[in-house]
Amino acid sequence: MNMIFAQSLNAPSYSGRRGREACIGDAIAEYADQALLTELMLTPKPGLVDRRNSGAHRDMNIDTFLASARAIAPWWSRFVALGYSSAHVSAGAALPLVRPTGVLCEQAMFRATSGVNTHKGAIFSLGLLCFSAGRLQARGTEVTRKRLCGEVAHICVGLVDRELNRTAPTQTAGERVFRRFGFAGARGEAASGFATVRTAALPVYDRVREDGLDEGTALLHVLLHLLAVNNDTNLISRGGLAGLDYVQAYARRLLRDGGVLAPGGVEKMALFDDALIAGHLSPGGTADLLGLTWFLAQFPK
Repeated sequence: MNMIFAQSLNAPSYSGRRGREACIGDAIAEYADQALLTELMLTPKPGLVDRRNSGAHRDMNIDTFLASARAIAPWWSRFVALGYSSAHVSAGAALPLVRPTGVLCEQAMFRATSGVNTHKGAIFSLGLLCFSAGRLQARGTEVTRKRLCGEVAHICVGLVDRELNRTAPTQTAGERVFRRFGFAGARGEAASGFATVRTAALPVYDRVREDGLDEGTALLHVLLHLLAVNNDTNLISRGGLAGLDYVQAYARRLLRDGGVLAPGGVEKMALFDDALIAGHLSPGGTADLLGLTWFLAQFPK
């Protein structure tokens, strides 16, 4: 367990239930904020904004993301508190309760970025996880990775059918991709309890960290594993299935050669970055999953 969370559970500075709720809520909110910053600063990330460049983007850079992260940071604790106060509501009825807060958080993001979508997917996923953490804590249940993901899955039961299989005209890029190719994007990941993170990312992260690898290198290696398997709707929106296939094949080829752990592995990631920039391909959905991986890794298995 991460030391921040362990200390919050045992902190002597609060008194009573309200103080304990606030203490743990602050720790969880800090994780969400750090998840965004950790993902952003990781370099080099193929096709994505980082300290090296702006990836395959012309409307955003690292300063845009930093402004966005600052603007939405106060909202994470609100998601936790809302989950805590609504823990008595069944999971199936909980999503309408949290969505208005998500919309307000998105509005704060758009104000900070002059209308650029930097973190909409992360707000959806991390907001649900923070909300779920509050619900678990209110019930006196240990907040573990499995329980967090399970709670999100219960909250999002039927979400894909309700919102992506509807007959209304398509509005978002994610909806258009689902109609044409059947990939459910962030909604599908949430409804599955973040299955891609649980199966393709966290086991890799745990293993290489236990082997003594530093966090940055570990996360780059995890990113390769995610790029190899994630049906990223951002990639499909930009490059169609051919773009998705290209990125997945490139990542798998690097993994066959040892990935980031092989000699020159980080340099090969920089070349991967150059290739995606040339192809105007940005795996933004995979970046969100990488942030979720770091967030969930802070909790007990």
